Amino acid sequence: MFKEGELVMYGGMGVCKVSKIGRPAFADEDDKTLFYFLEPLYKSGVFYAPVDSDKISLRKVISKKEARALLENLDEIEWEIHTPQSIQQLSQYYQSIIDKHTCKDLLSLTKSIMEKGLDAEKNNKKLGQIDRRFMKKAEDLLYGEFAAALGMDIEQVGELVRGKLMS
Repeated sequence: MFKEGELVMYGGMGVCKVSKIGRPAFADEDDKTLFYFLEPLYKSGVFYAPVDSDKISLRKVISKKEARALLENLDEIEWEIHTPQSIQQLSQYYQSIIDKHTCKDLLSLTKSIMEKGLDAEKNNKKLGQIDRRFMKKAEDLLYGEFAAALGMDIEQVGELVRGKLMS
């Protein structure tokens, strides 16, 4: 169980602060289920996640040490350019990686799409819409978590990661 004030990664929503643990106003009087009240760090609003649910991806934000180790070993992260037969397959493939909810997988996906973009550029083409959409999603999740772990701005993290991935 997480504690109030802790930073967590909430599925595809990103970094959230556990602002409260309790029963939301919309809960049925007879329902005793406790919820995390999750405030996103980089968006507005509040999310509610049942404390005892195993269907929701909720984990602690990586530590500063883990974030630094990942950044130091970026060149060791495996990646591949994925070129399926259809846009739907590509979308499903990218989503399956995002659904793993790990920084290492998000780094791999980011590097893969960056390389795909460089290949497209060499052939006077542009990166496809699906690639761009999932790149943005992966970067938002990844840079948000790294920023929270390292105490940096998202923009600084983005520059740092892109610089290391492209070197």
